[in-house]
Amino acid sequence: MFKILFVIILLNSVAYADKNMKIGSKGKKNEVTRIIKVIMYDNYYEPNFFQIKSGETIKFEVENAGMLVHEFNIANKMMHMKHQPEMQKMVENEILLADSIDKEKMKKMAKMDKAMGHSHSNSVLLEPKQKGEIIWKFDNAVNIEVACNVPGHYQVGMIAKVDIN
Repeated sequence: MFKILFVIILLNSVAYADKNMKIGSKGKKNEVTRIIKVIMYDNYYEPNFFQIKSGETIKFEVENAGMLVHEFNIANKMMHMKHQPEMQKMVENEILLADSIDKEKMKKMAKMDKAMGHSHSNSVLLEPKQKGEIIWKFDNAVNIEVACNVPGHYQVGMIAKVDIN
């Protein structure tokens, strides 16, 4: 009985922690303290390391200079691991192709499954030669990394380290 109760408490605390990840929050344009330009190449970012002050609001101007679709996603490792099956599902449903995104199919699928819409404030998904931006406030943020969760890209090292001090 004690073991079962302990497992239930443990599972509930994991679920609670998952809902309150310390990754920061969507920032406001009028609070931007700095702009960082990021170029995504095929399976790496430039720069691949970000030095951020705690509480700082950054506007990331992101450009995909690669030949493949890439993502700039601000999260922690566990969140990236949870997001990757969603990205795989987008591939399986032929929304996410190697070098393009079927936006019409994405809209249709998003009506049935919100995750297929890929409309996250901490992420931008770009086709080759596209640009996008994220404004992010690094309040209450720890153990953050930027990564591409297109299937296989995280695994080959498309990750940028983030140092928050």
